[in-house]
Amino acid sequence: MKRLLGVALGILTAIGGFVDIGDLVTNAVVGSRFGLSLVWVVVVGVVGIVLFANMSGRVAAVSGRATFEVIRERLGPRAGLANLSASFLINLMTVTAEIGGVALALQLASSVYYLLWIPVAAVAVWLVIWRVRFSIMENVTGLLGLTLVIFAVAVFLLKPDWGSLAGQVLAPSVPQQETVWSYSYYAIALFGAAMTPYEVFFFSSGAVEEKWGVKDLAQSRINVLIGFPLGGLLSISIAVCAALVLLPAGISVTSLSQVILPVAEGAGKLGLAFVLVGIVAATFGAALETTLSSGYTLAQFFGWSWGKFRRPAEAARFHLSMIVCLLVGIGVLATGVDPVLVTEYSVVFSAIALPLTYLPILIVANDPQYMREHVNGRAVNALGMVYLVIILVASIAAIPLMIVTGAGS
Repeated sequence: MKRLLGVALGILTAIGGFVDIGDLVTNAVVGSRFGLSLVWVVVVGVVGIVLFANMSGRVAAVSGRATFEVIRERLGPRAGLANLSASFLINLMTVTAEIGGVALALQLASSVYYLLWIPVAAVAVWLVIWRVRFSIMENVTGLLGLTLVIFAVAVFLLKPDWGSLAGQVLAPSVPQQETVWSYSYYAIALFGAAMTPYEVFFFSSGAVEEKWGVKDLAQSRINVLIGFPLGGLLSISIAVCAALVLLPAGISVTSLSQVILPVAEGAGKLGLAFVLVGIVAATFGAALETTLSSGYTLAQFFGWSWGKFRRPAEAARFHLSMIVCLLVGIGVLATGVDPVLVTEYSVVFSAIALPLTYLPILIVANDPQYMREHVNGRAVNALGMVYLVIILVASIAAIPLMIVTGAGS
């Protein structure tokens, strides 16, 4: 039972990392424009995040130290600072997007304008981080987020032509109304959404919070192998729903309300209730993850005392940094910027920061000084090198494709 409950860390990371506001919007946009021709990108992203999250969890379990603590010591302050700068700025953008996502979800549930929900969402995030134990936070948010399985249920209730769906997945092609450039742009966006840097920071820091050791390596693998593929399947379900309902109707996704239309059509009012609970839980869980990740990265790099298990008085700079990030997010959203637009940019910029995130993890996971006999095997290193090439290509191509396609418009 303890091991099964321990899987909740992986589930929370999967729900927050895959089915957050970014994934909800990006997968719905892709499904409504490209059908299922980009499902392969989600699969590639799932394998990649499983690979590197498993490394980061193993590093934390064996060394007892989180990712950024080891990165700064292993790579030195200059390289570590470059990593911190890129990762933290992307993380801050993602915090803003997730707070906005919570507000949009609450607007759907209450019909109260989302700007009024933004300070409420931010305060709720801080209260949970401040007062709720890590284990309770991960279990409750993760389990509630699983109500998003209603997207998968809606796929069956919509009674699709399974042969046609399989054909789109197995023989992907660029739709006639789209260009190869827009197809490539959204491929990178999906890849960036799947491998968002904060996922590994949260996962490894959570392992330290939970006091994992070598004996917990099996649990770490279970978390990764169950949690992230689950998030990937939910992501694909969102795209399938959009492809079945929105694509034939010529509806281009520009708001969160359009994302849930297929569920309402397939599963009715009950399904709509489930999806609203799931979206609030998933975006709130992601807001918790990204806010904590902001504090984790800064505190671990600068050597501050950190951790939810420490009271604010014992880790003042760690907690203060998270408050500042939440205030910055509120300030940005208060300008009236569209949270969906922030989300779309955040997933693309995540792809740009990927090399600075995952190369150090691969280096540390091969360092016997930290890992002893638990260093990467040859097969893991070979796959890791393949993914570093993919990550580098995505990082280099992201900005030119954004300019050429007008951010996918």
